[in-house]
Amino acid sequence: MKTVTKRELNQQTARVLAEVTAGDSLIVTDRGVARWRIERVDAHPDPIERLRSEGRIIPAKKNPRPITTPQTPEAARYTSAQIDAILDEMRQDRDVR
Repeated sequence: MKTVTKRELNQQTARVLAEVTAGDSLIVTDRGVARWRIERVDAHPDPIERLRSEGRIIPAKKNPRPITTPQTPEAARYTSAQIDAILDEMRQDRDVR
């Protein structure tokens, strides 16, 4: 993606906008730091597709692996009622309900 300075945009607006109209997306920098992106309105009608094309997001896998949790002997010995009682006791210590 091409970059232009804020000063260049100010002094050569028509040329910069002509580049954008031709299909180029531009990054405008201010004192060497990227601050703005200029692109055609119809360049990417779908914001998700734009982020994918920029590599900023990765689509989820179609068939992900199932989540597995290790079963430890300590975790297996508590019933759900006992776990609820432990959590209630912990909540009373903080006085949160």
